[in-house]
Amino acid sequence: RAEWEETFSGSDACVSGVYSMDEAPTHPQLRARATFVDVDGVRQPAPAPRFSVTPAAIPGPVPVPGGDTDAVLSELGLGHESVVALRKSGIIA
Repeated sequence: RAEWEETFSGSDACVSGVYSMDEAPTHPQLRARATFVDVDGVRQPAPAPRFSVTPAAIPGPVPVPGGDTDAVLSELGLGHESVVALRKSGIIA
């Protein structure tokens, strides 16, 4: 048992350990409550709070850094040629 468990055993104090992101998903209570979900191979906290009538959606895929760059620049009015020139110059990657 952890030292804090012995210190507080037999008391009515509400005490728990602090777990790392590697440890937390393996904790029995968190596993039983499905507190963590895997999305595209990435373990992450499930949506909260949870409602019985209106369940929260599981998040979509993890965004890739720079994955929306072309779409954002297009929305800002830059044409394809301008985006290509920015990439060639190293301003965007």
